[in-house]
Amino acid sequence: MRFHTLFLAAAAAFLTVGCTKTSTEDYASFVNPKIGTGGHGHVFVGANVPFGFVQLGPTSIPEDWDWCSGYHDSDRTVIGFSHTHLSGTGIGDLFDVTVMPTTERTTPGRGTEDQPGIGAWSYADRTKEIAEPGYYSVPLERYNIVAELTATARVGMHRYTFPASEDAYLLFDLENGGCWDSVRDAGFEVEKDENGRIKALGGYRFSHGWADNQKIFFWAEFSRPAEDFTVVENPANDNPVRKPVYGYYSLGSTQEGEQVLVKVALSPVSIDGAKANMAAELPGWDFEAVKADARKAWNEELSKVDVTCSDPDTKTVFYTALYHTMIAPSVFNDVDGQYRGSDDVVRQGNFQNYTTFSLWDTYRAQMPLMTILHADRCNDITATFYHIYEEQGDLPVWHLMGCETDCMVGNPGLIAFADNIVKGFQAGLSKEQLITAMTKTATTPDRGQDFRMEYGYIPADLYDESVAVDMEYAVADGALANAAAFLGDEATAAEYLERSHSYRHFWDPDLQFMRGRKVDGSFTEPFDPIYSNHRVSEYTEGTAWQYIWLVPQDVDGLVDLFGSREATVAKLDGLFEAPDHIEGENASADISGLIGQYAHGNEPGHHTIYLYSMLNEPDKAADRLRQVYKEMYFNDVEGLAGNEDVGQMSAWYVLSSFGFYQVEPANPRFWFGAPNLEKAVVKVAGGDFTITANGLSAENRYIRGVKLNGQPYDLPYIEYKDIVKGGTLEFTMGK
Repeated sequence: MRFHTLFLAAAAAFLTVGCTKTSTEDYASFVNPKIGTGGHGHVFVGANVPFGFVQLGPTSIPEDWDWCSGYHDSDRTVIGFSHTHLSGTGIGDLFDVTVMPTTERTTPGRGTEDQPGIGAWSYADRTKEIAEPGYYSVPLERYNIVAELTATARVGMHRYTFPASEDAYLLFDLENGGCWDSVRDAGFEVEKDENGRIKALGGYRFSHGWADNQKIFFWAEFSRPAEDFTVVENPANDNPVRKPVYGYYSLGSTQEGEQVLVKVALSPVSIDGAKANMAAELPGWDFEAVKADARKAWNEELSKVDVTCSDPDTKTVFYTALYHTMIAPSVFNDVDGQYRGSDDVVRQGNFQNYTTFSLWDTYRAQMPLMTILHADRCNDITATFYHIYEEQGDLPVWHLMGCETDCMVGNPGLIAFADNIVKGFQAGLSKEQLITAMTKTATTPDRGQDFRMEYGYIPADLYDESVAVDMEYAVADGALANAAAFLGDEATAAEYLERSHSYRHFWDPDLQFMRGRKVDGSFTEPFDPIYSNHRVSEYTEGTAWQYIWLVPQDVDGLVDLFGSREATVAKLDGLFEAPDHIEGENASADISGLIGQYAHGNEPGHHTIYLYSMLNEPDKAADRLRQVYKEMYFNDVEGLAGNEDVGQMSAWYVLSSFGFYQVEPANPRFWFGAPNLEKAVVKVAGGDFTITANGLSAENRYIRGVKLNGQPYDLPYIEYKDIVKGGTLEFTMGK
């Protein structure tokens, strides 16, 4: 990705890592939501609360890849303020129930920048934009209206300050979703007061795209009644029963500085569910109180890690990363517990149901981080996964709005599910239920698994991305084996441990790379270890260099393939020394943040540096980790090396900054790396877990001694149980 010249100053700032105890408790003030809004970060900007259903923020005209979240620093168009957004994905969807305040009756539609009369869009005055956790504000230049947004978990609250105007409207747009999204059906219902004026609206929006069967219901209330609500049908709708997709809430004239408030509640179940959500979460009209509560909610979650640094950019980058890890998973049920299952059936749940699981990304760091910081949510995550399994027949892959997208490869939901099991988050499920959910998922004969079960590996001439798909399945099998062993099922553990070695079929001992094999056992040709052909070659968003190392479940087995630890380390050195570019006309844009062929901007390599620690070369790990801290994370709109990927990029930074990282699937130990903070006090289930790095500096970046709870500690990792019980972890740093 492109880096601004500001990067040099930010990188230099990271060399100053001295930390001091802070006296403020306003952790939200350290967050810069604009980090990652440039380049390919794709982060959400707007108002929400931690893990909330609603992400209320601006949506722009462009629907290209860099606008997957609806917002990009390079563009300042706004078509309205939508109640659902994604953060950091590589595919765009959602942007449900878009509200746009206007002072003219505009033609419905998105419009373009060279057609100012088409569509209700406006330029935003970014010089006066305010983006904070739980609050967003921006002036709309076309209408001279100031928009302000805040939210609860299920309700978005808008405050619009109008100019003096003869005609003012609130446009409700149910047509314009984002990117891959397309509306299937939409409608409104109107509620009037005793004088016949409009006081509330209900409605629904059914769409398909990445989430193929998305159903959103809403209920909207207004601080000022309207004389009229005019519905406009989409003239391009081919449905013989033409459905309304736009509505104009007519305010009539407004005075200079007049404020109009709108509340919009969402439900995955029904309009009545949305109405009940509003009654429970936001019955009043005090915008400032809701804004303060949203900030309080963010502060409560951000305060789970207390770190303060003499360098303000370091603090900002850390707390922004922590903030990004808590945008999703998103609550996906009503306040009464009802939710819409993966089979489109409404159910009554006795758990908090969630959605927005970018699991191919997040099983690596974001989900393990949740088990440390958000243990109170993890049984509900396990329950959510299990109910998804019951509803669709296997554990989730990439779940969005109750829909299985099957996006990305392998069985990543199985890995996160197994990791929760070995950490004690079993949601009251029996051993048989847990084992069955995992084994049925691991033997579902689709997405390449059928070929793998038939041949022992996935042949490249039968399935695209064969090496990556098989290797991810092998990681999941390793997780299943660990969880089965934890549950006392040794037979299943042994079976899946053996299956987790399928990656060995791809090993080329002459070239020392993982290569695609055909049905007849021959390697695919030609071969170039820095070549990428997006979604077509043997690798998923990567090259042969990166996929050598995707064996966190069997590092000893990888060493055996190389012949020795020394040979393995030498090859790992070569990863960082290889040419730092990708060959191929259709190379994957996701391969970013390169150090040689190490690609920090994409998730398959996020564990790779920690292999140095596992290979007894911790100083080499420290060198590379410090390089990543400096070069891939900084306080700027382009301060991320790739897609945020729903919290994974940031979770890597948070965990690594503590000084450890979980490498192995469903093996709850965190390998030491290179702490990036002098002190962090982490709130865990057992109290405070305090991490100190004594003597830390740019030069003293190597761990030279460890104490756990005041006693010398000789292991190169710390176990999960020792983190969450509380206590102290002391690193002595040196040259």
